[in-house]
Order: sequence, then structure tokens, then C-alpha cells
Amino acid sequence: MLWPALRVLSQGELTTSQQRQLRHMLQLDDIPRTEGPAAATSIAHRVVTDSPDDRLVLDLARTGESGWVLTLFFEGTPPTADTVADHRTLLRGAVEQFGLTLVEVTPAATADEVHTPPHQPTTAGEPTIGTVWDLPYDDLDHLWPHVGLRNTAPADVKAAKLREVMRSPAWSAAPPTLRRQAETFLDQL
Repeated sequence: MLWPALRVLSQGELTTSQQRQLRHMLQLDDIPRTEGPAAATSIAHRVVTDSPDDRLVLDLARTGESGWVLTLFFEGTPPTADTVADHRTLLRGAVEQFGLTLVEVTPAATADEVHTPPHQPTTAGEPTIGTVWDLPYDDLDHLWPHVGLRNTAPADVKAAKLREVMRSPAWSAAPPTLRRQAETFLDQL
């Protein structure tokens, strides 16, 4: 079974020629991937390494009219941090070179790789009755997995995700201990 080690989601229009150039740049075969998550959206891939213990697959998939997903999958032993870092550089470079807008990188290594939806400010006087914090967390270390992060994620990535949580109406109902820990965490950056 293939598992994602790195996923780069981007948005933008690519002409047929640009799609061909992107596949050539990444040395992808014009054959969709047929296994693993979201294989139905794949348009090109290549096997990076293929050994009994270490199989890596680089994939290009399309999502919607103008969404592009570049993913490094693994089977067996997960790739090293250096391998993931090298592919992060390669894939982010491709996104930039083709003028695509970076939406999100998973796992995020920097704050600009965190997807944060546009802030929808609440209107003054908008009712907040019934706002609840239904998560069992009152400690910041327990919140990270809920927002898709490991405790070892970089501090700026944690800060970006935390700010997103703090913008939600439910944050006002979060336990006071958690709100204080969050403010202290952000103040220390």
C-alpha cells in the first residue's frame, strides 16, 4: 500500500504545453498511478526507487478545474527526512516555476505551507449563544494532533494552525488553561 510522505497542493491554470513541461521536468511517465489513495485523480507518475524495503512514487494528480497535487508516496520504509526535504524543494520549485499558487504542503515545514482559510470576521452583535468547545483538550500539546500536526512540528507551523483555531467562534468557549497556553506560545515567538 502506498502512503503519502509529502503532498503539495497548488492552484492555477496550466496549458497543455505547460502540463507536458511539468511532467518532463519531474521525469514523470504519462501513465496515471493505479494504486494508493486518490489514484483516480492521477495523471502521471514515476517510481523513484523500487526495492523490497523502500519504494517511492512521485505522482501528479489533478483536482477540480485548476487544482494540482504533487505527492511523494512510499511503500515499506518511510523516506528519510533528507529525501522528503529534497522532494519538498523540487516540488515547491515546480509550483513556483509554473506560476501556480501554493495552497498547502503536508507535512508543513514552514508557516507559508499551512493552509488557512480566509478569515470571515463576525459581525458586531452576531449571536454567539450556543458556542461550545466540544474537544476534550485543555492542554496545548493535546491540541496539535487534532489540527493535523505532530508535537515536533516547527513552531511557526504550529503558530499558523493555532491562529486559525483561535479565529473560530468556538475558541471563546475553550478552557481558560488552553487559551492562556496558546497566548503564551504565540508571545514566545
